[in-house]
Amino acid sequence: MHQPTTTPRPSIYYPYTVHPAWLPSQHPAQGRKPVVIVGSGPSGMVSALELARHGVASVILESELQVSQGSRAIVFTRRSMEILQQVGVAHRMSSNGLPWRFGNSFYRGQRVFRMEAPHDADDRFYPLLNIQQQYMEEYLYDACRASELIDFRWGNRVEKVEQQAAGVQVVVDTPEGPYTLEADWLIAADGGRSGIRTAMDLQMEGASYEGRFVIADIRVDLPLPTERLAFFDPEWNPGNTVLMHREPHGIWRVDYQLPEGETAEDALRPESLKARIDALLAQIGHAGVPWEMDWNSVYSARTLTLPDYVPGRVIFTGDAAHLLPIFGVRGANTAFQDAQSLGWHLAFVVKGLAGAGLLANYSRERVGAAREIIEEAGKSTRFMTPPSRGFRLLRDAVLSLSLTQEFVRPLYHWRTSRPHEYTHSQLNSPGDDNALFKAGPAHGAPPQNVRLGADDYLLDHLGGGFDLLVFTSEAAIAAPLMQVVQDARSRGVPLKVIAVGAAQPVAGADVTLADAEGRVRARYGVQANGAAYLLRPDQHVCARWVTLDATRLQAALQHALPQ
Repeated sequence: MHQPTTTPRPSIYYPYTVHPAWLPSQHPAQGRKPVVIVGSGPSGMVSALELARHGVASVILESELQVSQGSRAIVFTRRSMEILQQVGVAHRMSSNGLPWRFGNSFYRGQRVFRMEAPHDADDRFYPLLNIQQQYMEEYLYDACRASELIDFRWGNRVEKVEQQAAGVQVVVDTPEGPYTLEADWLIAADGGRSGIRTAMDLQMEGASYEGRFVIADIRVDLPLPTERLAFFDPEWNPGNTVLMHREPHGIWRVDYQLPEGETAEDALRPESLKARIDALLAQIGHAGVPWEMDWNSVYSARTLTLPDYVPGRVIFTGDAAHLLPIFGVRGANTAFQDAQSLGWHLAFVVKGLAGAGLLANYSRERVGAAREIIEEAGKSTRFMTPPSRGFRLLRDAVLSLSLTQEFVRPLYHWRTSRPHEYTHSQLNSPGDDNALFKAGPAHGAPPQNVRLGADDYLLDHLGGGFDLLVFTSEAAIAAPLMQVVQDARSRGVPLKVIAVGAAQPVAGADVTLADAEGRVRARYGVQANGAAYLLRPDQHVCARWVTLDATRLQAALQHALPQ
């Protein structure tokens, strides 16, 4: 019998809650489920919440009785916050997190580069937000618990997954013994050490790097702003890299690279941790400042992905599907994008609105995103942790030149996580006017936000299904267009019509946005009335038109929902 620990995880700042285990004897006999999700990390819970938004029930199986230990993922991007807004937790994240937009790189005591993430009045969220993963998981769990469509089962460990012709059979162990659960689909969101991936003998593609880092959360009072600090080749850690981030509740995250050959056991000895953290504090001018350890671990940088996320009735997402280095805040932020994409793809298949081939599109798009990230992350990883003598010589040359030469300093700046643009998605409409637009989000791009008023932004009005943005000053949506909309809705396709540009409510539109100053039009590259955008349920553009008619809308919808 599975016996998860009932002792709260130790922490000097986060009060862990031990939840009661879900026991089969306390519940009726198990019927077949549409979706079972293994793992309650960021990708698992957001997948469940996205499925619920589309009316699909799921069961979440979590082997432990409490949220994860340690800060883990701490930096969340603007796009992640937009996704979390859709599932109802962005406000709690913003209220309790620390926003920031500047990063500093230092070499031999000199700041050699300062990164500035763009931010303007049209952005509801800051480019980056720091908050510990425990809080993020707590907020997501509360949202899951509030949903009637999500059955959350603590203390349920998956022992075996057997694929069948039209579903999966899952053997689940609990503190009172095992039970069997059958489902149409299983989402493997069980993390970087995915037991399901291992049991299926699936091989990942990519590279693992030799460089290893200690990650430590310490409580210390430092009079420093919320900005990323990166130190290259410090005297106390020669040839290696050190990172620092401020977290809420007086906690600082410290990551420092280990010398070659040092074991994890040696690195995590209290005396080793103390010596290095004391040296770091002395380096930044705060020698002797008292500090307290909360949590620590060791990790390696890896850039790996499965080549296919949908092998049969099992669907992989998050770290179970790919392993990405932390440099550039890619891990959890990529997982959110996975989950948002998976949620609508799977929901539409479950509800019969599209054929199972739609899930192949999820795999193609997200594998492509992972490979793009791996290519970019590889560059930053090779700079942070040079994998060979040649890369180290090149890195050291850049470091040395940066002290006096301005032109090399931008080489310190690696691309941070950003949403993938599905430029070549098979769901993009081949018969629209994408090529005629000179501005605005193109095929496969995420939407661009626009501030409409006080606490009112364009993205606040999107979500729940397909969104049709019609740019018009007319009193009503044309009858032929509305007929296509009604026909789609009659088939169960969620489709919202948003009229942009009219001063008064537009007949037929679900929402009318005035846009008196033309700011939405400008952001979307619209030159005249009659233009339109069709956004997928994950808000990525799948069609846009200079002029829209019923035939073209019908064709775009059919193309986006292959049978």
